[in-house]
Amino acid sequence: MSDIKPIQVLFVCMGNICRSPTAHGVFQTLVDQQGLRQRIRVDSAGTHSYHIGSSPDPRSQATAFRRGIDLSGLRARRFESADFFEFDYLLAMDNNNLADMLAIKPDDAGARAELMLVYSERFKQREIPDPYFGDDGFDLVFDMIDDAARGLLQQIRRQHGL
Repeated sequence: MSDIKPIQVLFVCMGNICRSPTAHGVFQTLVDQQGLRQRIRVDSAGTHSYHIGSSPDPRSQATAFRRGIDLSGLRARRFESADFFEFDYLLAMDNNNLADMLAIKPDDAGARAELMLVYSERFKQREIPDPYFGDDGFDLVFDMIDDAARGLLQQIRRQHGL
């Protein structure tokens, strides 16, 4: 089984300090709980370079920690066009991030970028709001991400026979 290429999942937001690291942590936890760490690799990135090398926002970390998820080991990185070749699933938090990703997509890249919330059963909107500029919204963002992450993992399990 070690020679099987893992399924690669990348979560993308603007700065890679609120929404995408939350998605990274939530999804990694789900993957680990289902014993799929060897089969699914998880990462996150931001479309802008504001916070490269930074830890997730303390408010995101606190919200995740209250829900049993530790984001402290994650560090922000910038989304690159090469990610279209490395990752199988590229999940944007909102339409602006999706547009920024698609703007640098190489013509010969086969990977498809899409909005993360298309995998949500509970939330009907398609964009996860950015809580960065306020003090509230982090719990709602976590709930949206958690629901979509569960749907995404179900889809990956069905599609790849896991």
